[in-house]
Amino acid sequence: MPILLGIVGALILFFSIVLLRGAPYLPTLTKQVETALDLVDLKPGDTLLELGCGDGKVLIAAAKRGWNVVGYELNPLLALIAWLRTLKYKGHVRVVWGDFWNKQWPPHQAIFVFLLDPFMQKLDTKIIQSSSKPVKLVSFAFQIPSRKPKASKDGLFVYEYK
Repeated sequence: MPILLGIVGALILFFSIVLLRGAPYLPTLTKQVETALDLVDLKPGDTLLELGCGDGKVLIAAAKRGWNVVGYELNPLLALIAWLRTLKYKGHVRVVWGDFWNKQWPPHQAIFVFLLDPFMQKLDTKIIQSSSKPVKLVSFAFQIPSRKPKASKDGLFVYEYK
């Protein structure tokens, strides 16, 4: 019984601590994934960052398009699941277990994110500080208060940084 309580406690901790850093785990629907990837319109070989990659669904869809993808995940259980699910795409996908706020981002052309509203302005600042080349951001559900989206579709908002 103590082992079961420990496991349950660890799961609660893993899934709740991410609320303090961005958003809870909610799987993105396939239609929204495809729409988000269509909106960023990358070429094969380009790089997409997914900030909070959950179970790896977006990583796999992007890799199938020939894109390179780096997914950051704070929850160690979800990071492991994403890593296992993306092993087949090893040349195109890298899963990073950790807090994307504190990581150095590799060169990229686009970012996909599903963050809660209070973190969107902080993300805007991080993108401005971290990206020296043009970057597209696709945000699911939440907008950046100080920026007007270039486009929106199906609850996704596209921003361009030049």
